[in-house]
Order: sequence, then C-alpha cells, then structure tokens
Amino acid sequence: MEENKKLEPEKAGKEEGTPVSRHFIEQFIDKDLADGVYSHVQTRFPPEPNGYLHIGHAKSILLNYGMAQEYGGKFNLRFDDTNPTKEKTEFVESIKEDVAWLGADWEDRLFFASNYFQQMYECAVLLIKKGKAFVCDLTAEEIRETRGTLTEPGTNSPYRDRSVEENLQLFENMKNGMYADGEKVLRAKIDMASPNINMRDPIIYRVAHMTHHNTGDAWCIYPMYDFAHPIEDAIEHITHSLCTLEFEDHRPLYDWVVRECEFEEPPRQIEFAKLYLKNVVTGKRYIKKLVENGIVDGWDDPRLVSISGLRRRGYTPESIKMFVELSGISKAQSTAEMPLLEYCVREDLKTKARRMMAVLDPVKLVIDNYPEGQTEMLDVPNNTENEELGSRQVPFGRELYIEREDFMEVPPKKYFRLFPGNEVRLMNAYFVTCTGLEKDEDGNVTVIHCSYDPASRGGNSPDGRKVKGTIHWVAAETAKQVTVRLYENIIDEEKGMFAEDGSLNLNPKSLVEVQGFVEPALGNAEAGDRFQFVRNGYFCADIKDSVPGQPVFNRIVGLKSSFKLP
Repeated sequence: MEENKKLEPEKAGKEEGTPVSRHFIEQFIDKDLADGVYSHVQTRFPPEPNGYLHIGHAKSILLNYGMAQEYGGKFNLRFDDTNPTKEKTEFVESIKEDVAWLGADWEDRLFFASNYFQQMYECAVLLIKKGKAFVCDLTAEEIRETRGTLTEPGTNSPYRDRSVEENLQLFENMKNGMYADGEKVLRAKIDMASPNINMRDPIIYRVAHMTHHNTGDAWCIYPMYDFAHPIEDAIEHITHSLCTLEFEDHRPLYDWVVRECEFEEPPRQIEFAKLYLKNVVTGKRYIKKLVENGIVDGWDDPRLVSISGLRRRGYTPESIKMFVELSGISKAQSTAEMPLLEYCVREDLKTKARRMMAVLDPVKLVIDNYPEGQTEMLDVPNNTENEELGSRQVPFGRELYIEREDFMEVPPKKYFRLFPGNEVRLMNAYFVTCTGLEKDEDGNVTVIHCSYDPASRGGNSPDGRKVKGTIHWVAAETAKQVTVRLYENIIDEEKGMFAEDGSLNLNPKSLVEVQGFVEPALGNAEAGDRFQFVRNGYFCADIKDSVPGQPVFNRIVGLKSSFKLP
C-alpha cells in the first residue's frame, strides 16, 4: 500500500530549526510516553460496517494512522460489527478499499469485533460475578422512563438486586436463545444518580435473533457499542483510542468497562472535533434515499463526498490528506468549505497532470489556406510547470474544433478571442485570422473560416507581432468523441442544505453530460487517469463506466479557485 507521509502545514514558511507547534493529541502522547504510561503507540480505525465512509471519516483514518506512523507504532483496522441489523459484507469491502486507498496500511492487523464475542461474553459474566451487572426485564420504554433527566436522578430497576446466581442463570438463558428480542437485557450496575446519564446502569447486552455477517447464527445476544468498544481496544492493546467529540460523555463508561473487566494497561480515550464540510450530504439515510430514488447512481456517485465518490470523481489521496491537515486537529467544532477541498486537489494535480486539449462545446473552424488532406504533428509540452513530464505529438489539420465561447460575431470590448477580422494564436500551432463564418437557418454559427500564417508555426510570429488571444483546439479528422460529465455540488448552495419541509435542496445542474472532442491520446486514457483539460478544468477517466478505447471523463474541479490560504 502507498505510504501515508504525515503532512505538517505548520512548517510552511518557517525557517529550519524553528519550533513547530504540536496539536493537543501529540502533546498527550508525548506525556504518556515520557511518564512511562505506555512504552509504544498503537491506534486503530474502528468503523461500523453499516454504510460507506465519507470525507469526515478520512480525518479519523489519517489521524489514527498518522499518529502510529509518527511515533513508530502500529495501526489496526477493526470493524465494530456488533449490530447485525444494519451491517453488510458490501460495506466491509468498501471500507477496506477506502482505507487502503488513503494509504493507511494496517498490514496484517485486520480485526472484527465479532471475533471477540466470546471474550465479551466472559467479561459480562465477570461483571455479574462481581455484582456489577444484572439482568433486567424492563422494556426499552420503561428503561427510558426510569433513566431520569439531566436535572433529576434515575430510578433503580426492580430487578437490580437479583442475586449473582440468578443473574448468571438468566444471562446464560439469554445466550441460549430462551427469550424473545427485547424480553431481557443485561445492564451494568453503576449509579442511577450519576450526573452523567451514560453511567445510569446502561444496557450492555441485548437479545437479537439475527444472522450476523461474520458469525452467522452462533449468537443471539449482542453487546452494545459502549460495552464492546473499550473491550476491543483493550484486547488489541490499543494505547490511544482517538475518537470524535460525541464520545466525550461516554469516556467515564469506557474507563469503567476496562477497569471493571480488569484489563492491564487500559487504553486512553482522547476526543477530537469532527470534520464538517458545509453543504454536502453525508447522512446515510439521505444518501440511501438519493440512491433509491435514482437521483444518484450509487454510494460512489461522484457528486457525493463519500470516499468512494471522491475517488471516482478523481480526487487523489494526497489532496484529501492535505485537506485534513489544513482543517486542523482540535477540540473546537468548525466547518470547512468546499473551496478548501477543491484548492487541495488543484494544488496536488497542477504539476502532476498532463495538460491536454479537449473541446466540450465544439464549433468547426476551417483554415481555408491550409493544404487539404495535410496533417502535421506538433510538439506540445505535457505540463509547462513540470518539464519532467516531457512532451507529446499532437496532430494538426485544415479542419479543427474550438470552443463555441471562443468565437463571437459581435464581441464586446476587451474580448480578445476570435471574431471577424481578429487574429488569435492557436495554442502551440499557428496564428489564424477570422475571414468569415457560416450559419444554419436558425442563425447559429456552424463553421468559422480563417486563414493562417505558415511562418507562425509553434505559436510565434517571426516578425514579432503580438496577439492577445490564445485558444485551444483539436483536429477534426483525428479527434475522439467522448462523454464528459460536468459535476457540481448536488446541493444548491445558494438555497442552503434543507428546504422548509426538511428535504434536501438539490441542484438541478449537479450533473450536465456533454459530448466533446478530445485529442487522440485522450481516447486511450485508462480508468482513473487524471488530466488537465486546457482552460476547462481537471478531469478523470471514470473508474466505473470507462471501457478501453472509450473513456468517460468526470470533471474533478474547475481551474478557477475562490479559496486563498490565510
């Protein structure tokens, strides 16, 4: 797998030797190592396999992996698959692909919480024997009613004082399938008057007669997340359990579980702020509805910010790493803007991508004084900012396609592209002057006629005359016609995320599909190849719909950016 080198934007612009500020998680780890709390660092990414990952998960993946890399530690990928009602093997496979694509290498440490079900069961039995857990017959609604409020304590369950022997028997009966779903639960016995509601005798096991994607029908009781998660971390010898801020109130329960289950060297839970991206769809129920209604073509639709959608759109792992680093690691909740993510992919691709010519709204241009039937090959640099990418041969002929917007019959002031009587440069080719045009019966321009200066080959005039306009082109005879998808945010950003009725404000122009013409080399693009289409933006050959010899191009991002680094 590709190595994930931790980016350090704080160093940018600083002289060598200047101290670099360290975020609060690094400071925690530094202190733990210095104090001898841990002798090493081991982290994990623990997704629930109940959907596809999105851009917010990328922060957790890269942070956990990055900390392991920084401190010479280890990183685990572990599926928290304790809820068989929502989990699928499809989601497991997609998550593995996403994590690997981001460069987070779990090596041989791929784990499933379900592989620890026996140990979790034994931990629950230990708690019962210690008088720290009991089987409760209250319904879910009754448990809610007796839980109390933020200002009032809860009420003890009438089953709280069952004997150890009775609880052991009832819990074994639960395991053996003697009760219906919801008939009984196992609860931790902590403190119904605790100011932290999570500590008020939380449920740690429930009955669920469901087939599990990994364990099949071996179990009909399943641990709750708050009980299972700390046990998983402890079994795997995780040192620093890095999670998002919503788990901060759950930390006392996390610590209680590993302590009462008598694990040595218990892991430390540290919370950080989520990565929020404004005006994007990340909620599973919203994406599911978009998929079911045919508005998007799957969880990997390029208009979504699922990691698979971003990958299909053409984003690079490096651009997402840059985005995560620039967004920062802190406890303060904040929201990033889409232009920051777009800035990052432009920065990553500007010296990597070959700059090719593609015409997306074509109109024919005929050079009347160019020899009929002649084709010449012009040497064109692949990227003027990166000479290492070399050059290529591009065919040129009498008939070309140019962008319709590069010609106006009656131009406004300061319009320097092609119009009757004006001379422009055809990029890397010749100077041409518009001599006439043809229209259809509706008045639309169908053909532009020009003459060329043979002495201006390469785009330079020997007599030193200057032209202000340069336009790109493709030779009509050798051009390849391809499908190009012009993507925008699926949310109408001017209206905001939600309408008054709670539905999404969808952008009707989030996908515009056009038939364009590209230079011949682009016709051989392989799925996943990325390019800059000169003056049009960055594009990627779709990894799902492209076939050999017939690529479909997705616009990753336009060339213009409204984002500026502070």
